[in-house]
Amino acid sequence: MTGDDRTALIRFTRGALTDDKTRARIDAAVPPGHGTVPGGLTTADRHLLTYRRLRHTGLAAPPAARLLDDPPALCRLLDRAAIADPALFHVMLLHYTLTLAPILRLGGPRAPRAARTALERFDTFGTLLMTELGRSNSHLSPRTLARHDPATGGFTLTTPDPGAAKFPTSTGHPALPKTAAVYATLVHGPDGHGGAEHGVFVFIVPLRDATGRPADGVRIVPAPETSGLRVDYAAVHLDGVRVPREAWLADGADLTPAGTFHDPAGSPAARLTRTMRTGPTVWRAIISMAAAITRASAGILTAHSTGRTTLGRLAPRRPLTDYRNQREAVLGALADAYALTAVAAHVQTPATPAPGTTPAPAQGDGTAAWAPWSAVDRDLTLLKAAATAQAQRTVTACRVHSGAPGFAADDRLNAYRGLAHAYQSAGGDNDLIAYDTARAMAALDRYTPPDPGPPPGRPPETILDTPAAWLYLARTAERRLRDRLAARISAARQAGADPFTAWNAHLPLAARAATAYADRAVLEIVAAALPAGEPAEGPLGGVLRLHAVNRLAHAAAVLLDEGIAEPGFLDAAAAARGRLCDALAPHTAALAAGLDLPPGIAAPAAALAP
Repeated sequence: MTGDDRTALIRFTRGALTDDKTRARIDAAVPPGHGTVPGGLTTADRHLLTYRRLRHTGLAAPPAARLLDDPPALCRLLDRAAIADPALFHVMLLHYTLTLAPILRLGGPRAPRAARTALERFDTFGTLLMTELGRSNSHLSPRTLARHDPATGGFTLTTPDPGAAKFPTSTGHPALPKTAAVYATLVHGPDGHGGAEHGVFVFIVPLRDATGRPADGVRIVPAPETSGLRVDYAAVHLDGVRVPREAWLADGADLTPAGTFHDPAGSPAARLTRTMRTGPTVWRAIISMAAAITRASAGILTAHSTGRTTLGRLAPRRPLTDYRNQREAVLGALADAYALTAVAAHVQTPATPAPGTTPAPAQGDGTAAWAPWSAVDRDLTLLKAAATAQAQRTVTACRVHSGAPGFAADDRLNAYRGLAHAYQSAGGDNDLIAYDTARAMAALDRYTPPDPGPPPGRPPETILDTPAAWLYLARTAERRLRDRLAARISAARQAGADPFTAWNAHLPLAARAATAYADRAVLEIVAAALPAGEPAEGPLGGVLRLHAVNRLAHAAAVLLDEGIAEPGFLDAAAAARGRLCDALAPHTAALAAGLDLPPGIAAPAAALAP
């Protein structure tokens, strides 16, 4: 492979961010030292270090408002944080996309200027109070209330009982300033009690002052220490917390002095959709993070495997990557890394909705959707689910194929796995996204089943490493599963079943249908990313083809069950995988170099070498 080929791979990895000066500034804002943690720190000291690094990075990076208007730049910054330290990524995502972004997108002319300035200067750290402890899907109808006070024009926020406490939140450290974006149901009436509910709005609430002291009416209960994603988790109880009118991110809604309420959203359900319209910024960042930690994990596995010999009795002193299981694991991880990088670049391009935009919700007001995320942007949330699930599989495989060092010599792979696991629930639960997607598929709600076209060959698995075969198999599976799901739901409803009974009996089929939709979407992106003019055995085209083969093999049970693939499909996939891996093996080092990883990402045991 030539230097030009390596340059092309790095350019592909860097995706939509073409400004070299901005990229250099972002990379310098997350120095290599952010990826190491000194020994002997207490849990509180570890959290304090994370926030100190957040402040350092935020002040060194481009201004927050500029980043939020530039998805590739923001994703680059968050990617570097995720690779260095998943906890840093998490608190940075909360600060930029879930606290500052709502102020900028929803606040309007009355947005709280002091809070915005403090957040932009990192004099306080942003956090999110959305999910409540005692009920599932609590974001749909939070019991935390924001009562309007006609006398002052402000609001009083209350969690009425322990079950309404906000959890999880990153508010547990006792010595750090925190400012929260609180999701609460707005209530107003003539006397400030009882009254009418008007949907879910965001309120900006100072939780801890510069010394970490909780604000009046705020009670914070730290959670036990966890090793999954090391953040200062806590539950937050609000008891009559008073905030001024500008703390209300009204997004065009208004309360007149006479008590008249007006909301351009038109209904409480549509209000929730509008309130969550900053979600695309979050989902782009999560998809990009999933690609970033997959690249890092693939780099670690490659470094662990390259040049390593084995003492197995089958072939002593044989290079580890001569064994097909290890070669396919290394190249498969590289393939997943490049494929997810293509997905991340796709969602950051101008062709996708800009930050803060909202496509037309289901049936005009979002009431048909079961979860607010899908009402805002169904395809982006589905890609978020697909990306985090793939990252979880790949990171886990990299840890396993790195042997004992992958588990014990360094915590990086374990931390990446914890981050991927966390974000299968955070940012929208993957299962709920799948079910809501399946609902839309069955109802043909802003959804058109794909046309598979004619089969590319008989059987298509004989040419599995061609885009025509991928897309035929994926589109056919999606269409058949959608049709079968719609028929079953329709039959159940016609037989008198209520919606819950009709759907509850078919949730496994719904999940398969939505997964097929996600597979098709990813494979279309991967097919579009194939480099024009590169031979089929070329390095970039080869790894993208390898990902497609592996994704279809992962879906083999569905393809066989639906009669789309024939017996022998897994053998055909193995043969295609073998052909691709044999062609890619000489390019392994260059493909790893093309991941564009920051310095210091190496084999887990590297730090123990003399």
